[in-house]
Amino acid sequence: MTNNLVNKTEKDFESIKHIDANGTGFWYARELMILLEYSKWGNFKNVIIKAKKACKGSNISQDEHFTDVGRVLKVGNNAGMKIDDIKLTRYACYLIAQNGDSRKKTIALAQTYFAVQTRKQELTRQEYKQLSEDEKRLYTRKNVKDKNKYLFNTAKLAGVKNYGKFNNYGYRGLYNGETAKDIANRKGISEKEDILDYMSSTELITNLFRITQTDEVLKNKKINNEDAACKTHHNVGQAVRQTIKRIGGTMPEDLSTPNKSAKQIEKEKNEELKTNSKKT
Repeated sequence: MTNNLVNKTEKDFESIKHIDANGTGFWYARELMILLEYSKWGNFKNVIIKAKKACKGSNISQDEHFTDVGRVLKVGNNAGMKIDDIKLTRYACYLIAQNGDSRKKTIALAQTYFAVQTRKQELTRQEYKQLSEDEKRLYTRKNVKDKNKYLFNTAKLAGVKNYGKFNNYGYRGLYNGETAKDIANRKGISEKEDILDYMSSTELITNLFRITQTDEVLKNKKINNEDAACKTHHNVGQAVRQTIKRIGGTMPEDLSTPNKSAKQIEKEKNEELKTNSKKT
């Protein structure tokens, strides 16, 4: 029962996490408010104020963890409503949980979850730059795999039944018309192999951004049919491509293809660990 509760807690908090252009996760305060069972924005803002004071008291910049933003939410008749919101880092979420109503069971769960995950995230940020390209690929590939699960679940709720078709619309937008099959052929790999396993860390991050932003747009626009969902995926892919072009980056199809698949690298690392463990 405990494990089920822990798994549900992780799924709940990760399901409302967003990813920015740098591949960094963040949360919107108004979405976190609902998950923490606060019904009034004013009451929840008081908790945020306390969290900001705690942040300042630790000599940590508030602006780095709490960012005021404006958003447009879809309401009845597909109309847009402007709201004030706050982008929160994982650490900010942790501080909010620590300053929330401890009588709420959801607050207790949030305190534990964000305390553990914040520590893991800190270690990741500190060590990421020192990772080898292969290690970066494995790390990012796992993130892509996890986020694809969320996207396909969102797509299912949006009416998608043909996931291959849906996936290809995203690739075609990002890769200037190329489908997954076209990308595999260009990379010189079998159609049975996963093209994501033959992407550099940079190419994987590009696709991670496509995936997370499509997931967000499908939710925000409340898409409810397969054709609209496919078109949305294509449009997001194109938007990511245009962003790369605008900042002078390298188009995904022009990035080099690694010689080894991510699965092969992972297998070699596991074998190395087994060998080393036998020696000790």
